Amino acid sequence: MTKNEEANIAACLASVAWSDDVVVLDSYSTDRTVEIARTAGARIVQHAYETENGQRMFGLTQIPFVNAWVYTPDADEITPDDLRDEMLAIAADPTRTEAFFKARFKNMFMGRWIRHASLYPTWITRLVRPDRVRFEREVHSVCVAEGGAGELDAHFIHYSFNNGMDAWYAKHNRYSTVEAQLAAERPRSKVRIADLLSAKGDIRRRALKSLSAGMPFRSTLRFLYMYVLRRGFLDGWPGYAYCKLIANYEFMIVLKTEELRRRANGERI
Repeated sequence: MTKNEEANIAACLASVAWSDDVVVLDSYSTDRTVEIARTAGARIVQHAYETENGQRMFGLTQIPFVNAWVYTPDADEITPDDLRDEMLAIAADPTRTEAFFKARFKNMFMGRWIRHASLYPTWITRLVRPDRVRFEREVHSVCVAEGGAGELDAHFIHYSFNNGMDAWYAKHNRYSTVEAQLAAERPRSKVRIADLLSAKGDIRRRALKSLSAGMPFRSTLRFLYMYVLRRGFLDGWPGYAYCKLIANYEFMIVLKTEELRRRANGERI
């Protein structure tokens, strides 16, 4: 999926040039994204972006694919050879029963892998059977499937800041608005101790997020968790800067949630 990704799309497509069916689902980019993708040999489909899960589901249900398995990298991701080989082996095995596979990634910032501050390992759905999955949640969408899920051994490389800091802030300004709307609408749920201690990173992360939602000084606690408890300080200055950015994002969610609740009560901001 793309929207004004001219800084990233060439490298992304070069890393998946081994595929016999590359499709770019573009949200009417105004830069050279489509031109670069077409030159690289990709099929171009354009569709207006409304929500993350809506765009993913449009792609998986409305685009005819050549293959039964579909790999869905973002434009700022690079696919190494070991990940390619692992996915090709899965696609060639007719006995596989999984509906989708998750992969870990190495998050890059200021020329460095932010291994500690980025809460590695984070598992993201990347290889799917389109006929057996659906995505839910408007931001940071979650894959739900008919059938099991698997985990890939290899990593992809994520250059989430490569469009520049202005683009990163703009994206997280949008994300924080949606997160605040979701937080203001849903009642606070109880957090299970078992989930907080789970060996599964995605389960543990969701539990921590639910726990922190009702805590005071949420953004400060997020910074301390990432920088101290998860040893983000080992990532040097880029790790410190990354922790500050994510803490600021949390504070944006807190402020916008409070704004929505005050407006719902007829109070001024």
